[in-house]
Amino acid sequence: MAAHVRRCVVTTVVAACAACSPSGPAVPERATLELGDVLGGADTLHARAWAPRPFEFPADHGPHPEFRTEWWYFTGNVTSADGRAFGYQLTFFRSALADSASFAGRSGDESSEWRARHAYMAHFAVSDLGGERIHAAERFARDALGLAGARAEPFRVWLEDWHATGAGPAAPGNDIFPLRLRAHAGDVAIDLLLEQGRPIALQGEAGLSRKGPEPGNASYYYSITRMPTTGTIRVGRDVMDVRGRSWLDREWSTSVLGDGLVGWDWMALQLGDSSDLMLYRLRRHDGLADPHSAGLHVADDGTTTPLHAADFSMTATRTWRSPASGAVYPVAWRVQVPQHGLDIDVTAAFADQELDLAVLYWEGAVRVAGHRHGERVDGRGYLEMTGYRADTPQRRPRPAWPLR
Repeated sequence: MAAHVRRCVVTTVVAACAACSPSGPAVPERATLELGDVLGGADTLHARAWAPRPFEFPADHGPHPEFRTEWWYFTGNVTSADGRAFGYQLTFFRSALADSASFAGRSGDESSEWRARHAYMAHFAVSDLGGERIHAAERFARDALGLAGARAEPFRVWLEDWHATGAGPAAPGNDIFPLRLRAHAGDVAIDLLLEQGRPIALQGEAGLSRKGPEPGNASYYYSITRMPTTGTIRVGRDVMDVRGRSWLDREWSTSVLGDGLVGWDWMALQLGDSSDLMLYRLRRHDGLADPHSAGLHVADDGTTTPLHAADFSMTATRTWRSPASGAVYPVAWRVQVPQHGLDIDVTAAFADQELDLAVLYWEGAVRVAGHRHGERVDGRGYLEMTGYRADTPQRRPRPAWPLR
């Protein structure tokens, strides 16, 4: 997820929940990471994103265990033959454990099959646009006994039977496609096949995405922005053939959000003129955008243009208060990117796409309408909003840090 620094709470939650996962034996309490361990800047055990680096594919589609945190973030919009529209999200997070020895069946026992050096979390959601209902679930597991893991060749990232798997033979270059996504929860499931569709787009400075002024407070980050998608979605008793487009964000780092930041607003948009737009607005405590907010414009020929905070504006035009959490989210935005002639409205397909999982956040399908250089342009995409506090007294306390 995009400027996304989906790391603070994710790292803590993944490690803590993996430690108490029902998939394995009880783990000593000291295995749970403290928030200070996650947010502290003095991590000397893991690599940092100091400077641009050459990317190598398919290797970089796989894990980077020398870094503390990474994710594979799939979102998309698809439509059935009879016109039913859906958004979907399938995301996998890896987090290095601070004290992997304590995750052994017996602390320090290198021979234990339960020993783990990484914990995984996955989120799965389907937004039924016609029914205005979101279905969401999450899972946690350690990288032991094959419960969860990631590899580059042949490509696969999985948590139990939720997975993203390269459906073709491994090949030099970028080729992990076609890519198959499968997940299910209750009476909702996806089985989708993704083609690459467009070249890999490096975010930020040749793939180095800076999150603040401090050296090493950055990530390595790339996207595949317009993947033709076919397959099936099951909702209740209905199993539907669908087609549409998906978006992949890949990011890995050891850094954290800078001081004074509480969350972000991120959007990935696939426009009707065959261009793509990703923007993220890092929010400060005072509600203003941080100067390290950024984005990327991808032209119809795949040409990319990095965007800095001064190159675009995101202005909330309507809000929605969650009846479940009390959090207030902007669900309609005016977005302007003058150098590309864009003046567009980005609106939630329906307001209630809040996910009340291990972390409270809003993520869901959006619709786009507006103009480029005076000509009409429309589109579809995904919006994520994190760090919005819930203020209802009956709600259990939750951290205000972002998910990605």
